[in-house]
Amino acid sequence: MSNSGDSITIERKHSHVEICLHGDVAFSGKTTGLEQFEFEHNALPEVSFSDIDLSTTFLGKNIGAPLMISSMTGGYSEAAMLNQHLAETAEHFNIPLGVGSMRQTLENSSHRESFAVTRKCAPTIQIFANIGAPEVAQGLSESDIRMMLDLLEADGLIVHLNAAQELFQPEGNTDFRRVLDQLAKLTNTITMPIIIKEVGCGISATVARQLLEAGVSVIDVAGAGGISWQKVEEIRYTRQFGTENRFSPQALDTLLNWGIPTAQCLLDIKQLKDEHPEFRDAEIISSGGIQSGIDIAVSLALGAQLAASARSMLKALHEGTLEHTITTWLNDLKAVMFLCGATTIEELRNKRLLLKH
Repeated sequence: MSNSGDSITIERKHSHVEICLHGDVAFSGKTTGLEQFEFEHNALPEVSFSDIDLSTTFLGKNIGAPLMISSMTGGYSEAAMLNQHLAETAEHFNIPLGVGSMRQTLENSSHRESFAVTRKCAPTIQIFANIGAPEVAQGLSESDIRMMLDLLEADGLIVHLNAAQELFQPEGNTDFRRVLDQLAKLTNTITMPIIIKEVGCGISATVARQLLEAGVSVIDVAGAGGISWQKVEEIRYTRQFGTENRFSPQALDTLLNWGIPTAQCLLDIKQLKDEHPEFRDAEIISSGGIQSGIDIAVSLALGAQLAASARSMLKALHEGTLEHTITTWLNDLKAVMFLCGATTIEELRNKRLLLKH
């Protein structure tokens, strides 16, 4: 890859972090939908708060809590420090970690260390490699896949679906043909689990069924209500090309806020699993606007195995409060469990949710 191409990639990754930290990139007029639910209060919980256990499993491995630090960054020198801190924190809490897109590692070996540092700092937790759907559609060689997995000593591979982001990205790849066929080949190529995640527009039950039939192990819904990556890329586009819109003003607001709310994704995919026993073992991650332990708790009751967060974790890391933020979220979760009368995560999953009036 040329130096100019490498510079463009590094600029993009820098910009993504900077815009996510400081830009107005939240959905407008659309929420996750998680706030519409509340747990039925148990006036006789019959549990001791000190006995509450947040541990659970993900892909057959015990983890400290039903929370994942979601895919963020990598591929440039400063990212190594970010990933080091994220990995150390994930190791401290014994929770899974996903790295950012590893496309650059396939094109240039210069910044592979920014990803490899995660395993050095987190020797025991689950770490997941990450590549985009356009790269999968083009066909990944076995050596490409092996390099990414070996670099992290990974526990699996995340493939992110980001059609809306690519549509708005100045240098985006909008050729999404053959993604499903190549995914099916990928699931037959590697023995490790494959996680499919959106990046903020959600995954419908129809798409979830296609993915599960292709052999995918986990679906991360990454629904609407958190970051709009369309807005992130629109900011980058405006910086490069000015304010002349590619889309009509009437359509732009709809496109920038396009997506299925997180809670709706969870409800629909849970129904899919309930109706199709062959999908019962598939695991679901709730992400897209997770902002507290309440959101985690509601997600679990809506069918998620765990919840994941990226932007909130990135902001907390930037502010030097990452461990404190996770601690407060887990305290939120414990409080919900206490007030519902649940001592384990499995018991919480079966507690009654009410729709708020």
